[in-house]
Amino acid sequence: MGELHIFDHPLILHKLSVIRNKETGVKVFRDAVSEIAMLMCFEATRDLPVEDVVIETPVATAKVKQIAGKKLAIVPILRAGLGMSDGMLAMIPNAKVGHIGIFRDPETLEAVEYYCKLPADIASRDVILADPMLATGGTASAAVRFLKKKNCACIKFMSIIAAPEGVERLQKEHSDVDIYTAALDERLNEHGYIVPGLGDAGDRLFGTK
Repeated sequence: MGELHIFDHPLILHKLSVIRNKETGVKVFRDAVSEIAMLMCFEATRDLPVEDVVIETPVATAKVKQIAGKKLAIVPILRAGLGMSDGMLAMIPNAKVGHIGIFRDPETLEAVEYYCKLPADIASRDVILADPMLATGGTASAAVRFLKKKNCACIKFMSIIAAPEGVERLQKEHSDVDIYTAALDERLNEHGYIVPGLGDAGDRLFGTK
């Protein structure tokens, strides 16, 4: 089964408190989400393979480590996942970026796909799928399923806040996907929102509510 990684770094925890606060404005919220994603990306890529190469410093020859040709792709789930992509690209600027548009039907809480644009070589890349909230797990599971149809073999899912229900569903339906999150919250409420959560991440990122 894919592993669940919950981050407890003080910088992440502090920024998490900022985005949970209902008084936090759009700009500060957006910046903090990007910064959390950047910090999480640092840990989520810890297992990238490295190789020895020889370079010349201004002083002498040195044997150093470089990433061993691993090709990566960042795929934010629209629209809230866009808030995480810039921070992740700051850490891995050579990664290609795809987009998957999925919304959750407010009545059924099931995922509905409406847009997809992925790099042509997505099947040869390790994919980090990003969405700030892992709530029911329906959206995340549908996005993973779509990537697998494109023959993606290595997929990691990164959220900022997760509910136990979403983690359970994603692990049940895609046992090969590792989950990275900054917080595992208490539960979902009757409307499918994470409690205590932070509200609607998309609305808070883009000032649409």
